[in-house]
Amino acid sequence: MPPDSPTPLNDLTTALTALGVDVDSSPRRIAEYSFDASNYRVPPVAVTFPRDSGDVVATVRACRRHGIPVTVRGGGTSMAGNAIGRGVVIDFSRHMRRVVSIDAESRVAVVEPGIVLTDLQRAVRTASHGGLTFAPDPSSQSRATVGGAIGNDACGNHSVRHGRTADHVVSLDLVTASGDRLTATRGGLIATDRDDRSAAAEADRISNGLAALAAIHSAAFRRELDRIPRQVSGYHLAHLLPERGFDIARALVGAEGTCAVVVAATVSLVPVAREARLLCLGYNDIVDAARDTLSILEFDPAAVEGIDSAIVDTMRHRRGDGSVAGLPDGRAWLYVELDGDDLRQVDARCDALVARLREAKRLVAARVVSDSEERASLWRVREDGAGLSSRLVDGSESWGGWEDSAVAPGRLADYLVEIKALLARFALTGVIYGHLGAGCMHIRIDFDQRTDEGRSTMARFIREAAALCVRFGGSISGEHGDGRARSELLSLMYSATVIAAFAQFKTLWDRERMLNPGIITEPAPFADDLALDGVRPRTWQTSFQFDEDASVPAAGFAHAVQRCIGVGRCRAATGGIMCPSFRATGDETDSTRGRARGLQEMVRSSATVADGWRSEEVRASLDLCLSCKACSSDCPVGVDMATYKSEFFDHYYRGRIRPMSHYSLGWLPVWTRVTPHVAPALNRVSGASWARPLATLGGLTRHRAIPKFASRKRIRDALGTSGIDGGDAIVLADTFTRAFRPEVAGAALRVLAESGLRPECRTDVCCGLTWISTGQLSRAKRTLARTARLLDDGTDRPIVVLEPSCAAALRKDLPELIHSDGAARVAARVRSFSQAVRAQARAGWTPSAVLPDAVTVQTHCHEYSVFGATSQRDALRAVGVGAVREATGCCGVAGNFGFERDHYSISMKVAEQALAPTLRGTPESAVVLTDGFSCHMQVRQLAPTRDPLHLAQLLDPRTAG
Repeated sequence: MPPDSPTPLNDLTTALTALGVDVDSSPRRIAEYSFDASNYRVPPVAVTFPRDSGDVVATVRACRRHGIPVTVRGGGTSMAGNAIGRGVVIDFSRHMRRVVSIDAESRVAVVEPGIVLTDLQRAVRTASHGGLTFAPDPSSQSRATVGGAIGNDACGNHSVRHGRTADHVVSLDLVTASGDRLTATRGGLIATDRDDRSAAAEADRISNGLAALAAIHSAAFRRELDRIPRQVSGYHLAHLLPERGFDIARALVGAEGTCAVVVAATVSLVPVAREARLLCLGYNDIVDAARDTLSILEFDPAAVEGIDSAIVDTMRHRRGDGSVAGLPDGRAWLYVELDGDDLRQVDARCDALVARLREAKRLVAARVVSDSEERASLWRVREDGAGLSSRLVDGSESWGGWEDSAVAPGRLADYLVEIKALLARFALTGVIYGHLGAGCMHIRIDFDQRTDEGRSTMARFIREAAALCVRFGGSISGEHGDGRARSELLSLMYSATVIAAFAQFKTLWDRERMLNPGIITEPAPFADDLALDGVRPRTWQTSFQFDEDASVPAAGFAHAVQRCIGVGRCRAATGGIMCPSFRATGDETDSTRGRARGLQEMVRSSATVADGWRSEEVRASLDLCLSCKACSSDCPVGVDMATYKSEFFDHYYRGRIRPMSHYSLGWLPVWTRVTPHVAPALNRVSGASWARPLATLGGLTRHRAIPKFASRKRIRDALGTSGIDGGDAIVLADTFTRAFRPEVAGAALRVLAESGLRPECRTDVCCGLTWISTGQLSRAKRTLARTARLLDDGTDRPIVVLEPSCAAALRKDLPELIHSDGAARVAARVRSFSQAVRAQARAGWTPSAVLPDAVTVQTHCHEYSVFGATSQRDALRAVGVGAVREATGCCGVAGNFGFERDHYSISMKVAEQALAPTLRGTPESAVVLTDGFSCHMQVRQLAPTRDPLHLAQLLDPRTAG
């Protein structure tokens, strides 16, 4: 049903709402669910969020009555366009994510389809005391769901050992297109409720039809299906053969939601080896690595994964050299995991394998990576491959479309030679990585999807690549499914007999073609509905300069917000620190991806988001963004939502009255020029019981204490005369430090002096952070222009900034807002305090302060994202603190956010992600470090008896005596 048919939609939403089904057809929701992680854009008419199978039955039956198609969705990480559709999208990831049961003895688990794979794996390991796991582990496992894995027949890094999802499915509870509840097993199809006669009759009808289908086409199924390990394309009808046990459950795996809706799954579990080694092998190119794959497989590896240098270079460019540790020499690498129960035997196999590979003379270097942090960094490079390869160091873009082909491992090297030659003939470049041990390659290609000519080239290349893959006996999909990207190509891979059998299979389940139409059978053209088709060139006047995208046509704000390709890293509950608002609410609206999709609709001026800078939908989606900047480093494609939010708010509020907090907190640098003169009286008033309710007039929450302002005397006593004019380093005492904890500045001056520097203290400049975060960019630019002018003194003296968020603003925002050489010079000199401490310690300085054996530190979001994820930890270790316990996650205050009246409850939920549980696990006597003032205030809120310190206070030489 097209989106411009309001009557059926209104009837549908009214009916579903009356039944208690959570349904949303707002423009903002439509924008978010028009995309998955593919090249496509297909706006739905509504999205539902079922809480149980009853809601699913109600949704399917209502859609059937109104003639509206249904598409099911998990984490929305589909790279083939399997999770978007023009009808109603059912999102299972919001509520239906329970682990129903785990039977460690029988090695099975029963789960709902919305459970994220890593959440299931964690639950299984806990229940089995680390002895079992759920095997499929695609790179998107931290946000992909079990339902999505079943839909695509997902595999993952360990597929050479454990195969595909189909190999681990025992039974599936289904809702059919007719609204009946059936259970598919490894031997048949039954009514989920044995007393449901209608469902039982439907089960008999479908079972009889499937048996007849298998009998008629058995020869073709044996000849054409399941020929190679990663043959995911089409329906898996070989499972219906008698020798395969008429396994209807496995036949439905990989059906991409086109036959029935999975509402629960019983899956098998596999044992976890007690010992494992990661062997990292370096090669000159990926083809050499592929030629060694068969030899590696002889050693029974658990994983054989490959990446090339383009991905590694991008990771280092975006997150620093330390983000990729442990790689041996080479330009392409294999990660080979060998495991077992005896570590000596595993090590012996590693040695024997390397010796074998050296004999073949293709191996450049090899290294066993035993350090857990190095292993984690290496696996993260592989897991972020799709995102990292989409926006490379040189600013070029690459896209999916031909990212998922597979051949037999023994033919992989020759296939790669041919595919590289085809790329060269089309003058295209491909970034190659993937599951070499299973013969499945992910190749992201620099297609130009913005022009008619580029799209035509892309279509011609994909058709020729598909024909090449078929000549090699391969599968056009090896993991991601067919979806919109490859369904049209199935006729190149299969005979007319098998294509007809696919259509009959679909019809048996879905006679009215309402479930995910256009996928696998009756396919939609793969060149239709491309997301970048129809994006009209337009210059969006901005204050920020989006330089990194300047080499691409139509660069600027529009191109910057199109960075998001939907990989969904922001939806992960673990790893990194983005996106704190999504982790608090679990709502796509509050993810970095959801916000980016709204902005993408805005810049294309779609009917969904048509008001440009005045869009209320975009403003609402940005409301819970904490501006923590974590996405700028954690997001594989470098989406910087804090900057996009600042730019949008600047335009949205022009000529409008802003929220009161934009005046009370946004103009804090102005108010703090006055507060030292009236601090005693102001502190008495703010500490009174009747003052907190008055704070709401300024847009502030009544649930937080107003911090004590520093008086002139306190500031004078703290700073003293320890600063030296014309010293060899500048210590910038920022607004927050001056106004609320000037003692930090005094301690920092003494620390740096003891370390051998001659620090000069500056209190006359501002980073403009509060104006930036509230989108008051004209004022921010005036402030930063003055700061750049005053600090650009012709020297290269480091500028050490005590507040991490202010340091980040001067390092990153200053050159993006002030487009001058002076601003760039000043930004390059900026250091966070922890960076300065680490540098001095590595130069030989040892602090005289008596340091504790262990410290708990709240990792500051801005320092994490701009100066490196390990900056604070590295500083502490450099000065000799042996045990560093980190609360790695946003504290929840994030500048003005947690002080605002409407954001307090979310800020406290965010605190529960890392900071609050870390504090509860930290002894009362332990030292807690909070370099950021926001973090400091949140610790005081959560644990009023604690007195958190700045790193400068911990290292202050005055504490030595």
